[in-house]
Amino acid sequence: METNPYLIDFYNNYDEDSRLALRHGSVEFLTTMRYIEKYIKPGDRVLEIGAGTGRYSHALARQGYDVDAVELVEHNIAVFQKNTLPDENITVTQGNALDLSAFPDEQYDITLLLGPLYHLYTKEDKLQALGEAIRVTKQGGVIFAAYVISDGCLLDEGFHRGNISVRAYVETGLLHPETFAAKSEPKDLFELVRKEDVDDLMSALPVTRLHYVASDGCALLLREAIDAMDDDTFRLYMNYHFATCEREDLLGVTSHAIDIFKKQK
Repeated sequence: METNPYLIDFYNNYDEDSRLALRHGSVEFLTTMRYIEKYIKPGDRVLEIGAGTGRYSHALARQGYDVDAVELVEHNIAVFQKNTLPDENITVTQGNALDLSAFPDEQYDITLLLGPLYHLYTKEDKLQALGEAIRVTKQGGVIFAAYVISDGCLLDEGFHRGNISVRAYVETGLLHPETFAAKSEPKDLFELVRKEDVDDLMSALPVTRLHYVASDGCALLLREAIDAMDDDTFRLYMNYHFATCEREDLLGVTSHAIDIFKKQK
């Protein structure tokens, strides 16, 4: 199974913990945890696939859950292990979301796939990763799959910050000139999708959708304003975000989304 060298190089030099710790970055973390806590029950077993440095795995282990984690990048595993506290019932192994053959069928109540789909560029690979996550989840268990959403990234990194050239992306074919739908390759690092792409991907799988959530909404677009908020204003902003993050008219205006679904019995 070939590993994307661009991906390894990126995560060897990227601080994922700091991204989620910044106030604007915490919107995604707090939202994801809010939905996990909606479904997780005492005694549940958790598998996190593509765990990165373990922000979610450690948070759940410190709440008393048994957590197994799989991570591709050795650098991330080293940070994960460094952050592990003695009383956490947690394991981490090196592995790939496309092949979870080391894990038996129907072992986990909650399965997290919060990063791998960012870096899979074909429908076949995405279905393979989703299929593996579904396979290791118990019937009736809940799976969380995260995506990078093209319009939120285009508005923030393109039109707002100018970190990418929208015009150049159109000219080189990375953005459709009329619809502005994105097309990504491994060298681009992130696969950018829209909700209709996720809907198409999930249509044939044996699952029932529970929620589709704009997990960080406008947080990256508004990062300076959010980072400057006092605690009371930030709590008010989060209440607004929680009230609107499933509204259909706002689902595309986000940089990240989570599809939450139950494995059918």
